Amino acid sequence: MEHFTEIRRAVNSADVAQQAAREIIETLVAALAKNRSANVALTGGTVGILTLATLAEQPDLERVDLGRVHFWWGDERYVDSGSSERNAVQARRALFEKIPVPETNIHEFPATDNSVDLVGAKQEFIDQIRNHFGQSIPEFDLVILGMGPDGHIASLFPGQESLAEGNQVVAESGSPKLPAERLSLSYSVFNAAVKIIFVVSGLDKSDVFTQVHTNEHCELPAAKVSAVGETIWFVDQAAGADFWSC
Repeated sequence: MEHFTEIRRAVNSADVAQQAAREIIETLVAALAKNRSANVALTGGTVGILTLATLAEQPDLERVDLGRVHFWWGDERYVDSGSSERNAVQARRALFEKIPVPETNIHEFPATDNSVDLVGAKQEFIDQIRNHFGQSIPEFDLVILGMGPDGHIASLFPGQESLAEGNQVVAESGSPKLPAERLSLSYSVFNAAVKIIFVVSGLDKSDVFTQVHTNEHCELPAAKVSAVGETIWFVDQAAGADFWSC
């Protein structure tokens, strides 16, 4: 499979979400034409959730056989299952309450009220992944990621590389961004994906975005991730301001 990275310019966050939603539909249609099912890892964050809300409004989402799509998350805050801080709770409001997806196709990370502790939750989710994908590193058809102003992706933060070496799932107990306890898929999982879509918006991302795409020695988490096939960055004018002025 040919590997390549593409940057697509958007006007603002709404345009990022619209372009990404269109790409998600086309990606899933293509994946389901080749395979019995498709697996997608979602992201949280303002633009990530806006993308899901925009996806729910696309008329031709009906082209996708949602009964054959399994939805996962790239990371999750380890809090109560009903907490509004959870990516899964926000995603249900933005997307899953509006589309016909079987509950068995929605694979949430464990929460504090349904697991013993963070380490136990990590193992529970590894078991869930292995039950679905088998023992090898899971191969997602699509991973959707955001990027923080510090260059973090999912819950993989700069300076936390030792924690990010997990084979499949990382348990982060001291996140520099609250809440401190989080679960995340690992670099190895993200880098095994067939396709990755980044959704990035905001002037506070501009400097980091430029570093990731111009410094070949960049050690930020966002610079360490690329798909086996396509990696597409949907970036608005503000986030790409420095990059496009170079």
